Amino acid sequence: MEPKIAGLRRRRRLARACLLCALAALVVLGVFAGLRTFALLGVGLAGVAVTLAGVWWVLSRRGVPRYLAVLLAVGAPVWVLVAYARADLLWVVLVSGALWLLAAYTGRAALTPGVAPAAMAERPAPEFRRAVLIMNPRSGGGKVERFGLREKATRLGAEVVLLDTEGPGGTDVSALARDCAARGADLLGVAGGDGTQALVAEVAAELGLPFLVIPAGTRNHFALDLGLDRDDPALALDALRDGVELRVDLGRAGGRPFVNNVSFGAYAEVVQSPAYRDGKTRTTLELLPELLVGHRGARLTARAGEHTFDDPQALLVSNNPYGEHDVAGLGRRTRIDGGVLGCAGVRVTSAAQAAGLLRGSRATGLDRAQATEVTVDADRTELPVGIDGEAVRLPVPVRCEVRAGVLRVAVPRHRPGVYRERPALDWRTIAELGLTNRS
Repeated sequence: MEPKIAGLRRRRRLARACLLCALAALVVLGVFAGLRTFALLGVGLAGVAVTLAGVWWVLSRRGVPRYLAVLLAVGAPVWVLVAYARADLLWVVLVSGALWLLAAYTGRAALTPGVAPAAMAERPAPEFRRAVLIMNPRSGGGKVERFGLREKATRLGAEVVLLDTEGPGGTDVSALARDCAARGADLLGVAGGDGTQALVAEVAAELGLPFLVIPAGTRNHFALDLGLDRDDPALALDALRDGVELRVDLGRAGGRPFVNNVSFGAYAEVVQSPAYRDGKTRTTLELLPELLVGHRGARLTARAGEHTFDDPQALLVSNNPYGEHDVAGLGRRTRIDGGVLGCAGVRVTSAAQAAGLLRGSRATGLDRAQATEVTVDADRTELPVGIDGEAVRLPVPVRCEVRAGVLRVAVPRHRPGVYRERPALDWRTIAELGLTNRS
Protein backbone atom coordinates (compact mmCIF):
# COMPACT_ATOMS: atom_id res chain seq x y z
CA MET A 1 0.00 0.00 0.00
CA GLU A 2 2.89 2.37 0.82
CA PRO A 3 4.32 2.30 -2.74
CA LYS A 4 0.87 3.13 -4.09
CA ILE A 5 0.53 6.13 -1.76
CA ALA A 6 4.05 7.29 -2.57
CA GLY A 7 3.32 7.00 -6.28
CA LEU A 8 0.13 9.03 -5.92
CA ARG A 9 1.98 11.75 -4.03
CA ARG A 10 4.63 11.88 -6.74
CA ARG A 11 1.97 12.23 -9.44
CA ARG A 12 0.29 15.05 -7.48
CA ARG A 13 3.58 16.91 -7.20
CA LEU A 14 4.12 16.57 -10.93
CA ALA A 15 0.56 17.71 -11.66
CA ARG A 16 1.08 20.81 -9.51
CA ALA A 17 4.37 21.52 -11.28
CA CYS A 18 2.56 21.17 -14.61
CA LEU A 19 -0.16 23.62 -13.58
CA LEU A 20 2.40 26.11 -12.26
CA CYS A 21 4.42 25.97 -15.50
CA ALA A 22 1.27 26.46 -17.59
CA LEU A 23 0.21 29.38 -15.41
CA ALA A 24 3.70 30.90 -15.61
CA ALA A 25 3.63 30.64 -19.41
CA LEU A 26 0.35 32.57 -19.49
CA VAL A 27 1.63 35.15 -17.00
CA VAL A 28 4.77 35.78 -19.08
CA LEU A 29 2.63 36.42 -22.14
CA GLY A 30 0.10 38.51 -20.28
CA VAL A 31 2.62 40.71 -18.45
CA PHE A 32 5.14 41.29 -21.23
CA ALA A 33 2.92 41.06 -24.31
CA GLY A 34 -0.42 42.25 -22.94
CA LEU A 35 -3.09 42.55 -25.58
CA ARG A 36 -0.49 41.66 -28.20
CA THR A 37 -0.71 38.08 -26.91
CA PHE A 38 -3.60 37.43 -29.29
CA ALA A 39 -1.58 38.80 -32.20
CA LEU A 40 1.35 36.57 -31.22
CA LEU A 41 -0.85 33.50 -31.18
CA GLY A 42 -2.42 34.46 -34.51
CA VAL A 43 0.97 34.93 -36.17
CA GLY A 44 2.22 31.62 -34.75
CA LEU A 45 -0.83 29.65 -35.88
CA ALA A 46 -0.68 31.24 -39.33
CA GLY A 47 3.00 30.29 -39.60
CA VAL A 48 2.30 26.67 -38.64
CA ALA A 49 -0.56 26.43 -41.15
CA VAL A 50 1.53 27.88 -43.99
CA THR A 51 4.50 25.63 -43.13
CA LEU A 52 2.36 22.49 -43.14
CA ALA A 53 0.73 23.51 -46.41
CA GLY A 54 4.21 24.04 -47.88
CA VAL A 55 5.35 20.59 -46.76
CA TRP A 56 2.26 19.00 -48.31
CA TRP A 57 2.88 20.76 -51.62
CA VAL A 58 6.54 19.66 -51.55
CA LEU A 59 5.34 16.06 -51.33
CA SER A 60 2.47 16.32 -53.80
CA ARG A 61 3.90 18.60 -56.51
CA ARG A 62 6.78 18.55 -58.98
CA GLY A 63 8.90 21.10 -60.81
CA VAL A 64 8.52 24.82 -60.14
CA PRO A 65 5.54 24.43 -57.73
CA ARG A 66 7.68 22.14 -55.54
CA TYR A 67 10.54 24.65 -55.38
CA LEU A 68 8.09 27.42 -54.49
CA ALA A 69 6.62 25.15 -51.79
CA VAL A 70 10.10 24.63 -50.32
CA LEU A 71 10.53 28.39 -50.09
CA LEU A 72 7.14 28.64 -48.42
CA ALA A 73 7.84 25.86 -45.90
CA VAL A 74 11.19 27.40 -44.94
CA GLY A 75 10.14 31.02 -45.18
CA ALA A 76 7.04 30.80 -42.98
CA PRO A 77 8.90 29.99 -39.73
CA VAL A 78 11.52 32.64 -40.54
CA TRP A 79 8.74 35.20 -41.08
CA VAL A 80 7.22 34.31 -37.70
CA LEU A 81 10.56 34.71 -35.89
CA VAL A 82 11.26 38.03 -37.65
CA ALA A 83 7.78 39.29 -36.74
CA TYR A 84 8.35 38.42 -33.08
CA ALA A 85 11.82 39.99 -33.08
CA ARG A 86 10.61 43.24 -34.67
CA ALA A 87 7.99 43.49 -31.95
CA ASP A 88 10.72 42.91 -29.31
CA LEU A 89 8.78 39.87 -28.13
CA LEU A 90 10.96 37.00 -29.36
CA TRP A 91 12.36 36.34 -25.88
CA VAL A 92 8.81 36.36 -24.46
CA VAL A 93 7.71 33.69 -26.94
CA LEU A 94 10.80 31.55 -26.27
CA VAL A 95 10.39 31.70 -22.48
CA SER A 96 6.67 31.03 -22.67
CA GLY A 97 7.25 28.18 -25.12
CA ALA A 98 9.86 26.59 -22.84
CA LEU A 99 7.42 26.77 -19.91
CA TRP A 100 4.73 25.09 -22.03
CA LEU A 101 7.13 22.29 -22.96
CA LEU A 102 7.98 21.80 -19.30
CA ALA A 103 4.27 21.77 -18.46
CA ALA A 104 3.65 19.10 -21.10
CA TYR A 105 6.53 16.97 -19.82
CA THR A 106 5.48 17.10 -16.18
CA GLY A 107 1.80 16.70 -17.11
CA ARG A 108 2.42 13.47 -19.02
CA ALA A 109 4.64 12.21 -16.22
CA ALA A 110 1.83 12.94 -13.74
CA LEU A 111 -0.63 10.95 -15.85
CA THR A 112 1.73 7.97 -16.10
CA PRO A 113 1.04 5.45 -13.32
CA GLY A 114 3.98 4.77 -11.05
CA VAL A 115 3.62 1.05 -11.63
CA ALA A 116 4.67 -0.13 -15.10
CA PRO A 117 2.09 -1.93 -17.20
CA ALA A 118 2.17 -5.69 -17.28
CA ALA A 119 5.33 -6.72 -19.08
CA MET A 120 5.72 -9.67 -21.39
CA ALA A 121 5.98 -12.78 -19.26
CA GLU A 122 9.50 -14.08 -18.71
CA ARG A 123 10.46 -17.71 -18.19
CA PRO A 124 13.84 -19.18 -17.26
CA ALA A 125 15.86 -19.86 -20.40
CA PRO A 126 17.25 -23.37 -20.87
CA GLU A 127 20.95 -24.11 -20.99
CA PHE A 128 22.17 -23.92 -24.58
CA ARG A 129 24.65 -26.59 -25.57
CA ARG A 130 24.78 -25.94 -29.30
CA ALA A 131 23.70 -22.44 -30.14
CA VAL A 132 24.13 -21.49 -33.80
CA LEU A 133 24.19 -17.83 -34.79
CA ILE A 134 23.80 -16.67 -38.39
CA MET A 135 25.56 -13.35 -38.98
CA ASN A 136 25.42 -10.97 -41.93
CA PRO A 137 28.84 -9.26 -42.04
CA ARG A 138 27.50 -6.37 -44.18
CA SER A 139 24.41 -5.63 -42.12
CA GLY A 140 24.23 -2.23 -40.44
CA GLY A 141 27.38 -1.06 -42.18
CA GLY A 142 29.52 -3.84 -40.75
CA LYS A 143 28.33 -4.06 -37.13
CA VAL A 144 29.37 -7.72 -36.86
CA GLU A 145 33.02 -6.75 -37.13
CA ARG A 146 32.74 -3.35 -35.45
CA PHE A 147 31.25 -4.77 -32.25
CA GLY A 148 33.24 -8.02 -32.27
CA LEU A 149 30.08 -10.12 -32.40
CA ARG A 150 31.69 -13.20 -33.91
CA GLU A 151 34.50 -13.25 -31.33
CA LYS A 152 32.21 -12.79 -28.32
CA ALA A 153 29.77 -15.43 -29.56
CA THR A 154 32.62 -17.91 -30.00
CA ARG A 155 33.91 -17.22 -26.49
CA LEU A 156 30.43 -18.01 -25.16
CA GLY A 157 30.46 -21.37 -26.94
CA ALA A 158 28.20 -20.55 -29.91
CA GLU A 159 28.83 -21.63 -33.50
CA VAL A 160 28.86 -18.69 -35.93
CA VAL A 161 27.81 -19.03 -39.58
CA LEU A 162 28.54 -16.04 -41.81
CA LEU A 163 26.19 -15.28 -44.68
CA ASP A 164 27.66 -15.24 -48.16
CA THR A 165 26.76 -11.78 -49.40
CA GLU A 166 28.91 -11.87 -52.54
CA GLY A 167 27.41 -14.78 -54.50
CA PRO A 168 24.60 -14.37 -57.06
CA GLY A 169 21.26 -14.11 -55.30
CA GLY A 170 22.88 -14.40 -51.87
CA THR A 171 22.28 -17.17 -49.36
CA ASP A 172 18.91 -18.85 -48.83
CA VAL A 173 18.63 -17.86 -45.18
CA SER A 174 15.67 -20.10 -44.39
CA ALA A 175 17.40 -23.16 -45.89
CA LEU A 176 20.56 -22.34 -43.97
CA ALA A 177 18.62 -22.09 -40.70
CA ARG A 178 16.95 -25.45 -41.36
CA ASP A 179 20.32 -27.02 -42.07
CA CYS A 180 21.71 -25.66 -38.79
CA ALA A 181 18.73 -27.13 -36.93
CA ALA A 182 19.15 -30.48 -38.67
CA ARG A 183 22.78 -30.58 -37.48
CA GLY A 184 21.59 -30.36 -33.87
CA ALA A 185 21.29 -26.66 -33.04
CA ASP A 186 19.29 -26.06 -29.84
CA LEU A 187 19.09 -22.28 -30.46
CA LEU A 188 19.00 -20.26 -33.67
CA GLY A 189 20.10 -16.64 -33.67
CA VAL A 190 20.60 -13.85 -36.18
CA ALA A 191 22.84 -10.80 -36.30
CA GLY A 192 21.22 -8.78 -39.06
CA GLY A 193 18.25 -6.69 -40.10
CA ASP A 194 14.58 -7.30 -39.42
CA GLY A 195 13.99 -9.02 -42.76
CA THR A 196 16.65 -11.65 -42.03
CA GLN A 197 15.40 -11.94 -38.44
CA ALA A 198 11.92 -12.82 -39.69
CA LEU A 199 13.14 -15.61 -41.97
CA VAL A 200 15.07 -17.38 -39.22
CA ALA A 201 12.37 -16.65 -36.64
CA GLU A 202 9.86 -18.54 -38.78
CA VAL A 203 12.12 -21.61 -38.89
CA ALA A 204 12.72 -21.43 -35.12
CA ALA A 205 8.97 -21.15 -34.48
CA GLU A 206 8.17 -24.13 -36.71
CA LEU A 207 10.79 -26.29 -34.99
CA GLY A 208 10.06 -25.05 -31.47
CA LEU A 209 13.61 -23.76 -30.99
CA PRO A 210 14.58 -20.67 -28.97
CA PHE A 211 15.51 -17.67 -31.09
CA LEU A 212 18.16 -15.04 -30.33
CA VAL A 213 17.93 -11.51 -31.75
CA ILE A 214 21.21 -9.60 -32.19
CA PRO A 215 20.44 -6.03 -33.37
CA ALA A 216 23.10 -5.68 -36.05
CA GLY A 217 20.86 -4.15 -38.71
CA THR A 218 20.15 -0.51 -39.52
CA ARG A 219 16.94 0.07 -37.54
CA ASN A 220 16.16 -3.15 -35.63
CA HIS A 221 12.62 -2.24 -34.52
CA PHE A 222 11.97 -5.82 -33.43
CA ALA A 223 14.97 -5.77 -31.07
CA LEU A 224 13.85 -2.40 -29.73
CA ASP A 225 10.41 -3.74 -28.82
CA LEU A 226 12.01 -6.74 -27.14
CA GLY A 227 13.75 -4.28 -24.82
CA LEU A 228 17.25 -4.88 -26.25
CA ASP A 229 20.05 -2.34 -26.41
CA ARG A 230 20.50 -1.33 -30.07
CA ASP A 231 23.52 0.83 -29.31
CA ASP A 232 25.59 -2.20 -28.28
CA PRO A 233 24.49 -5.34 -30.17
CA ALA A 234 27.04 -7.46 -28.30
CA LEU A 235 24.97 -7.17 -25.10
CA ALA A 236 22.27 -9.35 -26.70
CA LEU A 237 24.73 -12.27 -26.56
CA ASP A 238 24.49 -12.21 -22.75
CA ALA A 239 21.28 -14.22 -23.23
CA LEU A 240 23.52 -17.25 -23.90
CA ARG A 241 24.79 -17.29 -20.29
CA ASP A 242 22.26 -15.28 -18.28
CA GLY A 243 19.01 -15.10 -20.20
CA VAL A 244 15.27 -15.40 -19.93
CA GLU A 245 12.74 -16.49 -22.50
CA LEU A 246 9.79 -14.54 -23.91
CA ARG A 247 6.89 -15.93 -25.89
CA VAL A 248 6.03 -13.46 -28.67
CA ASP A 249 3.89 -13.35 -31.79
CA LEU A 250 4.95 -13.76 -35.39
CA GLY A 251 3.10 -12.35 -38.40
CA ARG A 252 2.56 -13.79 -41.88
CA ALA A 253 1.54 -11.97 -45.04
CA GLY A 254 0.88 -13.91 -48.22
CA GLY A 255 2.75 -16.86 -46.72
CA ARG A 256 5.81 -14.76 -45.80
CA PRO A 257 6.87 -14.09 -42.20
CA PHE A 258 7.23 -10.64 -40.64
CA VAL A 259 8.27 -9.48 -37.18
CA ASN A 260 7.33 -5.79 -37.52
CA ASN A 261 4.95 -4.74 -40.27
CA VAL A 262 3.69 -5.04 -43.81
CA SER A 263 3.05 -1.90 -45.85
CA PHE A 264 0.73 -1.43 -48.83
CA GLY A 265 0.08 1.58 -51.01
CA ALA A 266 2.29 4.65 -51.34
CA TYR A 267 5.32 3.51 -49.34
CA ALA A 268 5.23 -0.01 -50.81
CA GLU A 269 5.10 1.48 -54.33
CA VAL A 270 8.11 3.68 -53.60
CA VAL A 271 10.36 0.91 -52.24
CA GLN A 272 9.71 -1.17 -55.38
CA SER A 273 11.67 1.31 -57.48
CA PRO A 274 15.16 0.04 -58.45
CA ALA A 275 16.48 3.54 -57.71
CA TYR A 276 15.17 3.53 -54.11
CA ARG A 277 18.18 1.89 -52.45
CA ASP A 278 20.66 4.24 -54.12
CA GLY A 279 18.65 7.40 -53.52
CA LYS A 280 15.79 7.00 -51.03
CA THR A 281 14.92 10.68 -50.66
CA ARG A 282 15.18 11.53 -54.35
CA THR A 283 13.14 8.49 -55.41
CA THR A 284 10.47 9.17 -52.79
CA LEU A 285 10.06 12.80 -53.87
CA GLU A 286 9.88 11.72 -57.49
CA LEU A 287 7.16 9.09 -57.02
CA LEU A 288 5.00 10.49 -54.20
CA PRO A 289 3.09 13.17 -56.16
CA GLU A 290 1.36 10.67 -58.46
CA LEU A 291 0.72 8.27 -55.58
CA LEU A 292 -0.78 10.91 -53.28
CA VAL A 293 -3.13 12.50 -55.80
CA GLY A 294 -4.40 9.13 -57.01
CA HIS A 295 -3.05 9.03 -60.56
CA ARG A 296 -0.94 5.95 -59.91
CA GLY A 297 -1.01 2.92 -57.69
CA ALA A 298 -3.55 0.27 -56.85
CA ARG A 299 -6.93 1.05 -55.34
CA LEU A 300 -6.87 -0.80 -52.05
CA THR A 301 -9.58 -2.21 -49.83
CA ALA A 302 -8.90 -4.08 -46.61
CA ARG A 303 -10.91 -6.02 -44.08
CA ALA A 304 -9.67 -6.19 -40.50
CA GLY A 305 -12.17 -8.25 -38.54
CA GLU A 306 -15.46 -6.35 -38.92
CA HIS A 307 -13.74 -3.12 -39.96
CA THR A 308 -13.35 -2.09 -43.61
CA PHE A 309 -10.70 0.26 -45.03
CA ASP A 310 -11.89 1.79 -48.30
CA ASP A 311 -9.31 3.16 -50.76
CA PRO A 312 -6.50 4.15 -48.34
CA GLN A 313 -3.43 5.70 -49.94
CA ALA A 314 -1.25 3.79 -47.51
CA LEU A 315 -2.01 0.82 -45.28
CA LEU A 316 0.16 -0.59 -42.51
CA VAL A 317 -0.45 -3.99 -40.92
CA SER A 318 1.71 -4.61 -37.86
CA ASN A 319 2.58 -7.52 -35.61
CA ASN A 320 0.67 -6.05 -32.62
CA PRO A 321 -0.43 -2.39 -32.67
CA TYR A 322 1.89 0.59 -32.53
CA GLY A 323 1.32 3.39 -30.04
CA GLU A 324 -1.77 5.56 -30.41
CA HIS A 325 0.31 8.56 -31.51
CA ASP A 326 2.34 6.66 -34.11
CA VAL A 327 0.96 7.05 -37.63
CA ALA A 328 3.67 5.50 -39.80
CA GLY A 329 4.96 2.58 -37.76
CA LEU A 330 8.16 4.41 -36.96
CA GLY A 331 7.67 4.27 -33.21
CA ARG A 332 7.20 1.57 -30.60
CA ARG A 333 4.93 -1.26 -29.59
CA THR A 334 4.30 -1.63 -25.87
CA ARG A 335 4.20 -5.40 -26.31
CA ILE A 336 4.40 -8.02 -29.05
CA ASP A 337 2.60 -10.87 -27.35
CA GLY A 338 -0.99 -9.63 -27.57
CA GLY A 339 -2.05 -12.06 -30.29
CA VAL A 340 -3.47 -9.33 -32.54
CA LEU A 341 -2.54 -7.35 -35.64
CA GLY A 342 -2.63 -3.58 -35.73
CA CYS A 343 -3.98 -2.00 -38.92
CA ALA A 344 -3.70 1.68 -39.84
CA GLY A 345 -4.96 3.25 -43.06
CA VAL A 346 -4.10 6.78 -44.20
CA ARG A 347 -5.94 8.85 -46.77
CA VAL A 348 -4.78 12.43 -47.24
CA THR A 349 -5.94 14.66 -50.07
CA SER A 350 -5.18 18.15 -48.76
CA ALA A 351 -2.76 20.13 -46.64
CA ALA A 352 -5.39 20.39 -43.90
CA GLN A 353 -5.67 16.60 -43.67
CA ALA A 354 -1.90 16.23 -43.71
CA ALA A 355 -1.66 18.65 -40.79
CA GLY A 356 -4.42 16.72 -39.04
CA LEU A 357 -2.18 13.64 -38.87
CA LEU A 358 -0.33 15.44 -36.08
CA ARG A 359 -3.39 14.72 -33.92
CA GLY A 360 -2.43 11.05 -33.91
CA SER A 361 -5.30 8.61 -33.49
CA ARG A 362 -7.87 11.45 -33.70
CA ALA A 363 -6.78 12.53 -37.19
CA THR A 364 -9.53 12.59 -39.81
CA GLY A 365 -7.21 11.09 -42.41
CA LEU A 366 -6.27 8.16 -40.18
CA ASP A 367 -8.27 4.98 -39.62
CA ARG A 368 -7.26 2.26 -37.14
CA ALA A 369 -8.39 -1.24 -36.24
CA GLN A 370 -7.18 -4.42 -34.56
CA ALA A 371 -7.84 -7.98 -35.67
CA THR A 372 -6.26 -11.41 -35.77
CA GLU A 373 -6.54 -11.43 -39.56
CA VAL A 374 -6.43 -8.71 -42.23
CA THR A 375 -7.23 -9.30 -45.89
CA VAL A 376 -6.05 -6.73 -48.43
CA ASP A 377 -7.63 -6.62 -51.89
CA ALA A 378 -7.02 -4.37 -54.89
CA ASP A 379 -8.11 -3.59 -58.44
CA ARG A 380 -5.26 -5.65 -59.86
CA THR A 381 -3.95 -9.21 -59.64
CA GLU A 382 -0.66 -8.40 -57.91
CA LEU A 383 0.41 -5.85 -55.32
CA PRO A 384 3.74 -4.26 -54.39
CA VAL A 385 4.28 -4.89 -50.69
CA GLY A 386 6.94 -3.90 -48.16
CA ILE A 387 7.54 -6.71 -45.65
CA ASP A 388 9.75 -5.50 -42.81
CA GLY A 389 11.10 -2.94 -45.27
CA GLU A 390 11.87 -5.48 -48.03
CA ALA A 391 10.19 -4.95 -51.41
CA VAL A 392 8.20 -7.92 -52.77
CA ARG A 393 5.17 -8.46 -54.98
CA LEU A 394 2.30 -10.68 -53.82
CA PRO A 395 -0.82 -12.04 -55.55
CA VAL A 396 -4.14 -10.46 -54.55
CA PRO A 397 -5.84 -10.87 -52.13
CA VAL A 398 -3.08 -10.72 -49.52
CA ARG A 399 -4.00 -12.43 -46.26
CA CYS A 400 -2.18 -11.25 -43.14
CA GLU A 401 -2.42 -13.21 -39.91
CA VAL A 402 -0.85 -13.29 -36.47
CA ARG A 403 0.49 -16.49 -34.96
CA ALA A 404 0.14 -15.88 -31.27
CA GLY A 405 2.98 -16.91 -28.97
CA VAL A 406 4.71 -19.20 -31.46
CA LEU A 407 8.18 -17.67 -31.09
CA ARG A 408 10.44 -18.39 -28.11
CA VAL A 409 12.89 -15.48 -27.86
CA ALA A 410 15.95 -15.64 -25.61
CA VAL A 411 16.91 -12.21 -24.25
CA PRO A 412 19.39 -11.05 -21.58
CA ARG A 413 18.00 -10.97 -18.07
CA HIS A 414 19.28 -7.39 -17.72
CA ARG A 415 18.33 -5.12 -20.62
CA PRO A 416 16.96 -1.57 -21.11
CA GLY A 417 13.36 -2.78 -21.08
CA VAL A 418 10.20 -2.40 -23.09
CA TYR A 419 8.52 0.83 -24.12
CA ARG A 420 5.78 2.48 -22.11
CA GLU A 421 3.70 4.94 -24.09
CA ARG A 422 3.20 8.36 -22.56
CA PRO A 423 -0.46 9.34 -22.30
CA ALA A 424 -1.97 12.34 -24.07
CA LEU A 425 -2.37 15.49 -21.99
CA ASP A 426 -5.66 15.50 -20.10
CA TRP A 427 -5.92 18.84 -18.35
CA ARG A 428 -9.03 17.90 -16.42
CA THR A 429 -7.29 14.90 -14.82
CA ILE A 430 -4.15 16.95 -14.19
CA ALA A 431 -6.23 19.61 -12.42
CA GLU A 432 -7.95 16.96 -10.29
CA LEU A 433 -4.58 15.49 -9.32
CA GLY A 434 -2.99 18.83 -8.57
CA LEU A 435 -5.85 20.65 -6.88
CA THR A 436 -7.65 17.93 -4.92
CA ASN A 437 -6.67 15.25 -2.45
CA ARG A 438 -8.92 12.52 -3.83
CA SER A 439 -7.20 9.13 -4.15
